[in-house]
Amino acid sequence: MAIIEAPSVLGLRPSGVQDLPAALLGAGLLDHPGLVHAGRVEAPEYDSRRDPDTGILNPVGIARYSVLLADAVGAVLDDGRFPVVLGGDCSILLGSLLALRRRGRYGLLFLDGHTDFYQPSAEPAGEAASMELALATGRGPGTLTDLEGRGPLLRDEDAVAFGFRDGAESREAGMQPLPPHLRAIDLDGVRAAGAATAAREAVSRLTHGGSAGYWVHLDVDVLDDAVMPAVDYRLPDGLSWEELESVLRTALAGERAVGLDVTIFNPRLDPGGTIAARLTACLHRGMSARTRGHTERTSVDGTS
Repeated sequence: MAIIEAPSVLGLRPSGVQDLPAALLGAGLLDHPGLVHAGRVEAPEYDSRRDPDTGILNPVGIARYSVLLADAVGAVLDDGRFPVVLGGDCSILLGSLLALRRRGRYGLLFLDGHTDFYQPSAEPAGEAASMELALATGRGPGTLTDLEGRGPLLRDEDAVAFGFRDGAESREAGMQPLPPHLRAIDLDGVRAAGAATAAREAVSRLTHGGSAGYWVHLDVDVLDDAVMPAVDYRLPDGLSWEELESVLRTALAGERAVGLDVTIFNPRLDPGGTIAARLTACLHRGMSARTRGHTERTSVDGTS
């Protein structure tokens, strides 16, 4: 497993989420067995002006950054390692998915308190961090939906939106609806099934189609606001630490899981560092399932 720092705020604003990598590394994330540092990808300069043609902040910068990040993720994959990308805002997801799209067809487990399916006309500030799932599935301006001429990074049926709780808010704002073939398991659905069962259902969906594997996107605002207030757009309720750990263990233990990103945690809203420490512990527990699974497979087939 290899960490890539991706402190871009091009899809949001320089609010503090760019400090996420430093905060988690400072809290000991690299202490996890087998985890190495694979570099840092710096973002182009931030422009606070909304692009008049696309209605999005920094569309060209995000497109350029996505290519740079895809190169870094691809290098880790080529080395036979599992990339762990530390954002930054949620628009960094496009770079990781581009790395996979270069290789073929892949899926996405989208763990987020919001569905992030806005179209530019409905997103009040033009922030790509509120529309990355829409962009990844080909909805939006070509600058961001046709990176390298590869078209949509994801098929609708290869994505599962998991744990979101923004239904009323997004409808009121006029967000476009999620497409029927994109599997949606909202917070109520997770609770009804139980976190582990819901996660197994999501992984089953992602591994029984035509994709070669799946990426795991973690926006930490999927967590309960009571335990994760260090985010910029807060909503009541959310997953507990234990529920998130269960979901991560299930998702990352899967043989076809190919990478993970972590976004939106804002260390400036955690001055004592206690939330960073708890998040790091949660990630360690989730990644331990990956480490165990890899060790077991290596012992059986002799590969590394």
